Amino acid sequence: MRLTAYAAAALTLWMVGCAAHRSELEIPDREAIYDRPLEEIWPEVRQFFTDNRLPFQEDKGSMVLQTDWRQEFGGSKISGYWHRYLVLGKRESPTKSKLWIVRITKSANKALSQPGKELDWGSNRAMGFNKGGEGGARSVGTGGEGVGTTISGISGEDPFLTSEDWEDRLAAPQGENSFYAESGQGTRDLVMEWKVFRSVAPKLAKAENAPKPVQVAKAPSAKEAPNAMAFECGLPIIGLAKQAKKGAVLLLGEMHGTQEVPRFLAQTVCQSLVAGVPVTVGLELPLESQTRVDSFIDSAGTEEDWLKLMDAPFWRSPYPDGRGSEAMANMLEQLRMLRSQGLDVEAFVFDHPKAQGQERERAMAATVKQQVEAAPDRFYVVLSGNVHARTKAGLPWDKKYRPMGLLLKDDLDDVVALDMAYNSGSAWICAVDSKGVQDRLDCGIRTAKGKDNGDRFFMYQWGSTNDEGYNGVFYVGPVNASAPAVQRGMGRPGADDDSGYPVKDGDSAFASTR
Repeated sequence: MRLTAYAAAALTLWMVGCAAHRSELEIPDREAIYDRPLEEIWPEVRQFFTDNRLPFQEDKGSMVLQTDWRQEFGGSKISGYWHRYLVLGKRESPTKSKLWIVRITKSANKALSQPGKELDWGSNRAMGFNKGGEGGARSVGTGGEGVGTTISGISGEDPFLTSEDWEDRLAAPQGENSFYAESGQGTRDLVMEWKVFRSVAPKLAKAENAPKPVQVAKAPSAKEAPNAMAFECGLPIIGLAKQAKKGAVLLLGEMHGTQEVPRFLAQTVCQSLVAGVPVTVGLELPLESQTRVDSFIDSAGTEEDWLKLMDAPFWRSPYPDGRGSEAMANMLEQLRMLRSQGLDVEAFVFDHPKAQGQERERAMAATVKQQVEAAPDRFYVVLSGNVHARTKAGLPWDKKYRPMGLLLKDDLDDVVALDMAYNSGSAWICAVDSKGVQDRLDCGIRTAKGKDNGDRFFMYQWGSTNDEGYNGVFYVGPVNASAPAVQRGMGRPGADDDSGYPVKDGDSAFASTR
């Protein structure tokens, strides 16, 4: 009997040891199985969430708990995304158990909104159910008999519901994919399941040599290393583990003007930092913006700090091409939040707008190269338009053209270029308007046609390079246009006070990644 117990403890430690060798960014390919009954592991599971300051509500007796909502990027006032965990204890056998952990996400801007949920309640927000409907069907209305939306399966004695009660009903998870009154989605989070396992399993085995928690990439100015579980970085990005390493340069070639790409970038940075990899972000903003960006990321993020950042010709261009979008400004705020909490993130700008054509590509490449060579022990994530990120020569109008990506690949050791992939939606696009006497740029919301590859962010690297010089793709799901930042609160992105001029409606024009 004692030999069996020792064997079980050794197996547990072996599993924990193997898991410890994984990168924190790697998506596990198997479930974590506890060699203990569910009733034995559950108190330690509860303690894990308590110790990591994730308050929860519990359905006592059913081995189910749900954490409170918390905002992405440490409580940024402009984040717009919240997450919570639904933890389900499951019995594999009388002596084995496992956890299912579903990460539930909701958005304030309805980017995740499910179709068909918008109901017109009229001017009166009091809602109730009629009595006497056939077959258990009832009408949700504004107080009038038989008026409203029919809901099936509700007893004739159900009381009237307030709008808050009804919203709570819509917020209840339904299977693995839950949805909310505004918007939301739920996805099983194997990474979190293994984080809990690595903490709980050694305690159950009474192991003295349990693996130490992963240390985050602490900023040199921080007094102590923050707890990795204190940061909400969103659902793990598939494929990030292969790219996020010290000394690597990851070029992301984007279509400007979406909400999703800046969020993808911010999540990439946050998840890498929490896994212990220091990150430097490169942005295709004018070189003269460097001082403003540095000052803002080091600031307290007050209204005055915002105004100093935005008080530059770039943000107020008469032809805003998407690089000066609200989402881009909010992404800088998210980097600022990460820095303020002690994580080692830096940012630089590399655009030379006064240069043209090949001269501009050379100047941008030289700026990026200088940054990388000055600090080779960091992970560099460089965001630019997708022409600049290519690593092969030639464009349709110039076969000898050498993009920034090609110049960097020639001079640096570890450069990977990923092209943007997305599902159809919209983007803020500047296109040439040839209807007038003279050609001019016309900027606004345009339809963007893409391909559906699911709703999860991911990176995928091919075994070779395609004709345009890309090593793979990064996928951001359905895209939504992001208007220029100055149109969203006159230099205070996220204020949403409509003090700027109204956003122009899109037309039937199409945008693509080319």
